[in-house]
Amino acid sequence: MRFFTYLCTIIHFNIHLAMWFETKVRYDKTMENGSIKKVTEAFMVDALSFTEAEARITEEIAHFTSEFTVSAVKISKISEIFREITGDKWYLVKVAFITLDEKTAVEKKSISQILVAADSFKEAYDNFMEGMKSTMADFEINTIQETPILDVYDADLAGKKEA
Repeated sequence: MRFFTYLCTIIHFNIHLAMWFETKVRYDKTMENGSIKKVTEAFMVDALSFTEAEARITEEIAHFTSEFTVSAVKISKISEIFREITGDKWYLVKVAFITLDEKTAVEKKSISQILVAADSFKEAYDNFMEGMKSTMADFEINTIQETPILDVYDADLAGKKEA
């Protein structure tokens, strides 16, 4: 009964819990020197299922090229995304949230992965810290690394095309 009440609350308040899928698309790309090369590029899609993720990335990529295949769709471990309007690259920040077990007084670390848009490593760090400034949890950054992800597509909750 509690689960049903929880589900009704989510539906009533239109709460969306993001589930990020990493998709890979293979297509012929015209390089800067004019040659054509077959490439595989990664994109993140917020969707409810594998089928929706594949349909969404197919719809998005169809704007750029007509000949392509979706070569992979997998659930990502990304828990949150910090966007920056000017950021051309995506960085993966692995962060450990630190909690203290009250009974044993042992420190526990819970790892989360956050995707951050930025133009440089330093900017990724700064954008991450800006995004975390309102958190009250203790945390430490384990790693920051540039990813091959080209773009991130949010869920289309209103049924409208993104601008």
